[in-house]
Amino acid sequence: MEFLNLFLTFIFIFLLFFYAFRNNKSSVPTNWPFVGMLLALLKNLHRIHDFCIELTEGPNLSFLLKGPWYTSMELLITSDPRDIHHILSKNFSNYPKGAKFNEIFDVLGDGIFNADGELWKYHRRMAQTFVGQPQFHQLLIEKIYVRVENGLIPVLNHASKQGLVLDLQDLFERFTFDNICSLTMGYELGSLCVDLPSIPFSKALDDIEEVIFYRHVIPVSVWKFIRWLGVGKERKYKKAWETLDKFIYNCIANKHETMKQLESINPNDDEQNIGVDLLTLYKDKDDKFLRDTVLNFFIAGRDTTSTSLSWFFYLLSKNPQVHSKIREELISTMNANEDNNCNMNKWYDFTRNNFKETSDKLVYLHGALCEALRLYPPVVFQGKIPVEPDILPSGHKVEPHMQIIFNLYAMGRTKSIWGEDCCEFKPERWISPQGKIRHEPSYKFLAFNAGPRTCVGKDMAFIQMKVVAATIILNYEFQPLEGQSIVPENSIILRMKNGFKVKMSKISLLSYG
Repeated sequence: MEFLNLFLTFIFIFLLFFYAFRNNKSSVPTNWPFVGMLLALLKNLHRIHDFCIELTEGPNLSFLLKGPWYTSMELLITSDPRDIHHILSKNFSNYPKGAKFNEIFDVLGDGIFNADGELWKYHRRMAQTFVGQPQFHQLLIEKIYVRVENGLIPVLNHASKQGLVLDLQDLFERFTFDNICSLTMGYELGSLCVDLPSIPFSKALDDIEEVIFYRHVIPVSVWKFIRWLGVGKERKYKKAWETLDKFIYNCIANKHETMKQLESINPNDDEQNIGVDLLTLYKDKDDKFLRDTVLNFFIAGRDTTSTSLSWFFYLLSKNPQVHSKIREELISTMNANEDNNCNMNKWYDFTRNNFKETSDKLVYLHGALCEALRLYPPVVFQGKIPVEPDILPSGHKVEPHMQIIFNLYAMGRTKSIWGEDCCEFKPERWISPQGKIRHEPSYKFLAFNAGPRTCVGKDMAFIQMKVVAATIILNYEFQPLEGQSIVPENSIILRMKNGFKVKMSKISLLSYG
């Protein structure tokens, strides 16, 4: 009887939903009897990111969206930096992820994204141990450059020579996925090669992130009912979960076998390979714990960086003057270091050994990356539920049942924070009059929250982005295909729905010397 009532409710809601779609004009949500504001939410689902901007562009930067009365669904959508800082810092202990979050993100298991309390502290400590080892930073740079030379450049050269169309988003996902596979499991996947093989794991990860997004915007009882039926997006979610598990558990089994072989050769050299990859660091944990940890690192290491790079190059295509300034900065830095000899091999050799020194000189490139992260934050939103009632700095009172959604996409486009030009791509806003990266609290806070906040470290993301950006800008021109629709996908990661398709042409650095 309970499921029958739920089914009838489900049919009723969607009949109203289709009725609402007779008029596509957006409006302030109406709080209807029984169904609350759910109709407005579903009606605008295809443009959810712009809809959230409209909801939060008032003076208090927040909007309370109420769902059907019987679901206790209340979403406080906020782009107010004061509230976000309060929740993430000042009163952090009152805002754990909680059981509802764990249900929505159940595929992540006991990984760091799902963890609270002592388990979260353990994951954080282990991640810091992993990235904090002295050899890790140089190892990371070496792996990135090897991936550039053996993967990225051959693919770009092949596409340039053959006049092929490339999807830059797919290319960047392959680059970051290969890197994170190597760093976490010591496994060389080789997805970034000339023939661009199909990678079922990547498709499964995309499907998982899409379904998790929809779980945020429809009542829990509805998506659980769909899961019970085993149809629609929940069926896709289940099949994607199986694909992820098959890949990760196979890698774990192979890693166990490799470690046994090493131990049989050097039984007393227990600490030799602790810095090689994540699975070695967690070698005493059971396979389920390893699976959860690795999957969380995959999401952090693949999606945030590749998505940021995709939007960065899209913005460059729309702002050629920024593209030119970045190229000029790169060439100027290269000439200063290499006696006016613009040779890419020398550039690689120098930056490999002096990456921080070189990176610190690329102020305009850094500002442009920060600006891309502001306009297109890879992690669109984050959710929290208070344990105890609280009053946010904006004046909103929140209760334990209420879900608070930080909308970072809206926060990066708020006029009261960034001014009338908030939607323009202006790297200069990140650069001080002294020519340094700005570190005022508002800028630093937004960069931290809108940027790739991953457990493998923000430094790792910026290193990859700078190396990839420099390689492409110094060696190639790219021309976006006309007529393609570049819009965000409905997902917890702000991927491009249709990718970013371009044609590449190789250039000679000597002509820019």
